[in-house]
Amino acid sequence: MKPDDDLGRLLHDRFDPVLVEPIPARLQMRRPAWIGHARAAAVLAAGIAIGLALPFTWRGAPQTGPVASAGAPALPVRAARAHVVYAVEVRHPVEVDASQQEHLVAWLSKRLGTKLKAPALTAEGFELLGGRLLPGPEGPVAQFMYQEGAGRRLTLYVSSRAKGEGQTAFRFAQEGAVSVFYWIDGNWGYALSGEIDRATLSRISTSVYRQLNP
Repeated sequence: MKPDDDLGRLLHDRFDPVLVEPIPARLQMRRPAWIGHARAAAVLAAGIAIGLALPFTWRGAPQTGPVASAGAPALPVRAARAHVVYAVEVRHPVEVDASQQEHLVAWLSKRLGTKLKAPALTAEGFELLGGRLLPGPEGPVAQFMYQEGAGRRLTLYVSSRAKGEGQTAFRFAQEGAVSVFYWIDGNWGYALSGEIDRATLSRISTSVYRQLNP
C-alpha cells in the first residue's frame, strides 16, 4: 500500500466519526457575526428610506414676522398640549373670564413681567373667553382662549423665550390634531393653537401679530 493511501485511511479513521456527531446546542444558538451585521445594515437602510419618504412635521412659513432663524420646536409642543388640556373644558375653560378682561390682562402682565395684550379676534369670528396662568420652563406662561359660534376654540400661548430659542418668523407645527402657528419676538414666544385648517390659522395669526406689534 502506498504511503498516500495509508495517510488517507488514517485521516478517515480519525475524523469521519466527527462528521456525524450532532452539532452542540451552544453552537446552534449562536448566529455568525456577519448575519447580525447584515441585519443591522438592512434595518439602517430601511430607516433611512422611511425617513426620506416621510414629510417633516415642523414646516417653515413665509417670513412675515421678526427675523427668521432656526426656532426650537418646544414652544409649539407646549402650546399645543396646553390647548388640548383646557380647550375641552366646558365649565372651567379659563381661570378669569372675559368679563374681567382688564383685570385678566393686568394680572397676567404682572406675573410675566411684561405688558400683555389680548388681541381682538371678533373680525375673524372668535370672541375672547378669558385666560389663565400656566407654568413654563422659564417662568409663568399666559394663555388666552377664544371661541367662535360653532364652538371651535383657539388659544394664544405667551411664554418667555426658553434657552436655545432664537428669533424666528411665523412657523407652522402640527401636534396631533392641533395646528400651531408660532413665532419668537425679542424675549417672548407666541403660539396660536387650534383644531383648525392651516390657511385660516395663518390668517388669524397674522392678525394677532399685527395687533401685538402695531
